[in-house]
Amino acid sequence: MRNLVKKGLIISLCMILIMGMFTGCSSKDTDTTTTAAITETTATTSNENEVKFTAGTYKGTAEGKEGNIEVAVTFSTDKIESIEILNQKETEGIGKEALDTMKSQILESQSLGVDSVSGASYSSEALLKAVEAAVVEAGGDVEVLKSRAVVKSAADKVESYDTDIVVVGAGASGVSAAVSAADEGSKVILIEKTATVGGASNLSWAGKFYNSSAATASGLTVAVEDEISNWIVNNHWRVDAAAVRQYVVKSGETYDWLSSKGYNTTFINFFGEQLHMLPPYETRQGLLRNMIAESVEANGGMLMTETTGKSLITDENGAITGIIAEKLDGTKVEIHAKIVILATGGYAANAEMVKELFGFEGINGGLGQNVGEGLKMAWEAGAKVPDNVGGQMLHQTLASATAGLKKEYSSFEASYPLMLTYLPTVMNVGPSGARFRDEAATLTAVAAANTSAFNGAYHYVIVSQDQIDKLQSSGMQGLDAPRLPGMPPEFYADFKDQFTLDTPWDNVIEVMDKMVANGDGFKGNTIEELATNAGMDVALFKDAFDQYETAIATGVDTAFGKDPAYLSPMGTEGPFYAIKAEINNLGSVGGLLVNAKFQVLNDNRVPLKGLYAVGLESEGVLFNDTYVGNGVGIGYSFTSGRLGGTYAAQELNK
Repeated sequence: MRNLVKKGLIISLCMILIMGMFTGCSSKDTDTTTTAAITETTATTSNENEVKFTAGTYKGTAEGKEGNIEVAVTFSTDKIESIEILNQKETEGIGKEALDTMKSQILESQSLGVDSVSGASYSSEALLKAVEAAVVEAGGDVEVLKSRAVVKSAADKVESYDTDIVVVGAGASGVSAAVSAADEGSKVILIEKTATVGGASNLSWAGKFYNSSAATASGLTVAVEDEISNWIVNNHWRVDAAAVRQYVVKSGETYDWLSSKGYNTTFINFFGEQLHMLPPYETRQGLLRNMIAESVEANGGMLMTETTGKSLITDENGAITGIIAEKLDGTKVEIHAKIVILATGGYAANAEMVKELFGFEGINGGLGQNVGEGLKMAWEAGAKVPDNVGGQMLHQTLASATAGLKKEYSSFEASYPLMLTYLPTVMNVGPSGARFRDEAATLTAVAAANTSAFNGAYHYVIVSQDQIDKLQSSGMQGLDAPRLPGMPPEFYADFKDQFTLDTPWDNVIEVMDKMVANGDGFKGNTIEELATNAGMDVALFKDAFDQYETAIATGVDTAFGKDPAYLSPMGTEGPFYAIKAEINNLGSVGGLLVNAKFQVLNDNRVPLKGLYAVGLESEGVLFNDTYVGNGVGIGYSFTSGRLGGTYAAQELNK
């Protein structure tokens, strides 16, 4: 009976994955504008069999993930001749490379029906819209160009390789695994489905390497046994104690290992925690590629980007003996190996799967390419589906208003709603209007994220006119903020000089009203009107507000025990605002059960011969049902990769 249930679960999960692969990454609606042609020659007309253009160079603009993307497209009378990107602000190493890939695909296929680049759907679709705008200016038929079939030029081609180890996924864990295995003498092939090396490490801020040489030199040390004991208790004992111990004891070595490879991290004492800031964003991919060149390639191995793993190869005994993959041009790749190491980043971008397994419907702040192929391959090959397969890395609070406000206001002003979501001195309520936590939870990222997600896809931050007046005159200290909002540094990097407790907030009412106009918050002249406008239950919200006012007046929060120091007066005069706050999911946690050597286990908890997993897909051994670390995600990725690659190579050397 158990096997039937297990098979049913696997089939269900695989169907979810297949659906996710067809639906892909969600796209953001973009407004497209164009300017007149730069140059122009003789006009031509189009018919149903071909597309004609007014030859010349035309501009098109569309909104990307980080700002407008502007292109200049040159046409002959019957062809898109060239695409020049005039302006873009996409993420270095992710969005920027996607734009180059999209350009090549459009020009090669002469089609606007090309697929978005994995992991950069916003950037990809923005470039398409910008080119579409230029096509319209040139008199071309956009719909015909969209309908043109994109034929993969090498769909019938097959390449075959033999190697010691193949690593699937070139994020932090995959690169570390490939490099460490190569350093042990193994020939390694590293494949990556996108054009980018580094994965989520290109977006991350800092990692935790316990008692690194830099941390101990600073005088900040962690009591290892206490840390391990507390970790296990805090996760209700539903973890692999050996895996926890290995990470806590050996992650410090990863700091020195990365430094020896030229990937230098910087230790900081983050409110008593040992965190290590990663190198400047724009340098990270280059540093990882250097590591690959100096170890993997120098030892006869290779890196293959834009190559997606499709299925594992097994022998008659069920041992894993390689992988079938596919290149962007359709080439089938067969890689025969003695060991396969999966580092494919989980399934957090597969919204249906996340909802099914975890009940979360918030934002995927991780990589769009992580839809679960690696897990699907492993499950089909006999890997155990662990009990905590649904665990997620909920880690940041976001205000949906930010992106829209940045179009009209400075980054500091546009971040007013965001900063308020991190303050413990304002009132928080769920979608129903009921208060759901001691707002001091906002001082800790994981606590803030999980308390909110438990109550729905979003929550509201309530701000009164009296509080806005204080922000206008005295900044956040006017609301008795105990410290600066605990936002990641990249959130305030472009206004760090203004990011102080005493900087006055100019134009607060104007910004808040624009937030409401954009549909990212609500306003009411009375509490009842605010509740109605925000879709809250009026009676529930009125009762919660009255109780909160009583707590402020008496200094005693009977509902949640909030510290009186954080019970900042609200006032009863309107208008009142409700800021919509959402939770950022940085990635799924786990999905495969591994032992301390990172070998993937089957239903009997026995290693599947030839299969290892590192990074997020193996991280479920550290946590119960959700991530509760700070810096552990990236610290574990580098550490599990370093150790997993080493263990795999040593297995071959026996």
